[in-house]
Amino acid sequence: MNLDRILVTGGAGFVGSHLAQRLKQEHPDREVLVLDNLLRRGSELNLPKLREAGVVFVHGDIRCREDLANLPPFDLLIECSAEPSVHAGQSGSPLGLINLNLGGTVHCLEAARERGAALLFLSTSRVYPIAALNAARVHEGETRFVLEEEQDLPGLSAEGTSEAFPLEGARSFYGSTKLAGELLLQEYVFSFGMPALINRCGVLAGPGQMGKVDQGVVTLWVARHIFGIPLQYTGWGGKGKQVRDMLHVEDLFQLLQKQLARPELWDGRVYNVGGGLEVSASLLELTGLCRQATGKEIPIGSSPKTNPVDVRIYLSDARRVREEFDWSPQHSVRDIVTAIRDWIEENREELRPIFCS
Repeated sequence: MNLDRILVTGGAGFVGSHLAQRLKQEHPDREVLVLDNLLRRGSELNLPKLREAGVVFVHGDIRCREDLANLPPFDLLIECSAEPSVHAGQSGSPLGLINLNLGGTVHCLEAARERGAALLFLSTSRVYPIAALNAARVHEGETRFVLEEEQDLPGLSAEGTSEAFPLEGARSFYGSTKLAGELLLQEYVFSFGMPALINRCGVLAGPGQMGKVDQGVVTLWVARHIFGIPLQYTGWGGKGKQVRDMLHVEDLFQLLQKQLARPELWDGRVYNVGGGLEVSASLLELTGLCRQATGKEIPIGSSPKTNPVDVRIYLSDARRVREEFDWSPQHSVRDIVTAIRDWIEENREELRPIFCS
């Protein structure tokens, strides 16, 4: 698999910019190009870093097929662009979300097909149905909900959700568009022999993420502690015991390096990618880590009502990707919180308008 020229879509965003910079740093002989529309606030702050790393930036939008058609040749497309909020489209028309997450993905698939390129698709754990996940057997511990070892559905255990988990049921417009993108990608693999992989990522986190209430929860939690802005535990009784696993974006890059070295596995297969049980936290536990890291306490309210798209607990059972690529996350939740704290403190005045608005 030729990797001389790499395109990263959504390449000025948190994940895309990190992967693009690290690819160029580790492989200076390769051309790395990013495409981004810069609509997400804060993405413009990554442009100087991309330039310094030798990454070429192109202002464009994957919803516009001409923007992709006019790009120079490339050998690999890493699809990082998306509307990542699970709440998107829930209170109005989902058309904008569908146009970006599904229509844009189709344009990426076509651009890769036309150039004979490989494609890495960053999907999401949100492809798994909400009702089925919330039907998992759990017990309530002192600081978090805990999955029982014995479960009624396949693909579910105390380790979390594996790729064998059933896909029948509603999953949010966000999750549906990403699952549809996965299915189309696999058709491109079948029909055109396109080399491709799908990484279903859990919560990605680390320095550089512009966290909001509905996306980027770890950064949001750290930033609110630093700037003294109240937070709220919402849903599941308002106790903050809902759980997510997390993955430092650098650990994702290290996995990407190993995946690029195994072209024989690029056959459209799917991997759950996340920190798993070892790198997980409830909101309550995350609050404790933020207090320790910042030395500050902030008011935290409670709202017991659960949003219909919320999930009590999600852990990535990533044993398949760990075994096939001899990979494991190296950053703990504490490491992630500390790194985010340091980044915000170092760029405090620049970031204040984003996190305090």
